[in-house]
Amino acid sequence: MRLPRGAGLGRLAAGALRSSQQHVCVSGRAAASMAEEAKKLAAYAAVDNHVQNNQVVGVGSGSTIVYAVDRLAERVRQEKLNIVCVPTSFQARQLILQHGLTLSDLDRHPELDVAIDGADEVDAELTLIKGGGGCLTQEKIVAGCAKHFIVIADYRKDSKALGQQWKKGVPIEVIPMAYVPISRTIAKRFGGEANLRMAVSKAGPVVTDNSNFILDWKFEHAQNWKEVNTAIKMIPGVVETGLFVRMAERAYFGMEDGSVQFRDAPIN
Repeated sequence: MRLPRGAGLGRLAAGALRSSQQHVCVSGRAAASMAEEAKKLAAYAAVDNHVQNNQVVGVGSGSTIVYAVDRLAERVRQEKLNIVCVPTSFQARQLILQHGLTLSDLDRHPELDVAIDGADEVDAELTLIKGGGGCLTQEKIVAGCAKHFIVIADYRKDSKALGQQWKKGVPIEVIPMAYVPISRTIAKRFGGEANLRMAVSKAGPVVTDNSNFILDWKFEHAQNWKEVNTAIKMIPGVVETGLFVRMAERAYFGMEDGSVQFRDAPIN
């Protein structure tokens, strides 16, 4: 039976579309795999270069820190290290316990030798945006208690200026009753908009480990981040910001070619 004119073309087009979709899917998987390997490389470099025997280590949160804890546990077993770990979140606490590492807290160990954590974005001066996972307050507390704060990330997180790569804004943890006036104040004083972060798998807003809400401030242009960070923290009801200014000592970046690059904070 003869096909109507154009019918075969439609079938070929559909086949070409499926082929294109499969190519995009494979490319996406390859990119994701490359990024995961880059995270692992950065994490291993940081743990190998900055963790020594008889240290108290702050353990950050997020996907990159999983590899750091893997490597930390491996070194503890192989080298018989005496390491105490202080978590920045419930997730970090569970990672520490799952790997059989010694868990502690800031009550028992208020001063840490080193803290290792990821970042959503790192600029040329090692100013960070953190809090994409919602743990910014505890992450900043732990980092502030450490003699050395080391950042680990993949190549996608490296920027010349904040906002270049990370488009979701600066996370700001706030007391729930104050989120509307805080949002209005930030938009009025600094431009852009600060939106309440909504949960994905449940109805309602994201609730932090501290039972607070998070605003994501999408700023319009580069700012003096030190001044802005201080000013936002002075707004009544703000608990903490995801701006980490002059805190990180060094950042490790796992690169696409399998190498690891690092950048030190400028000397002030």
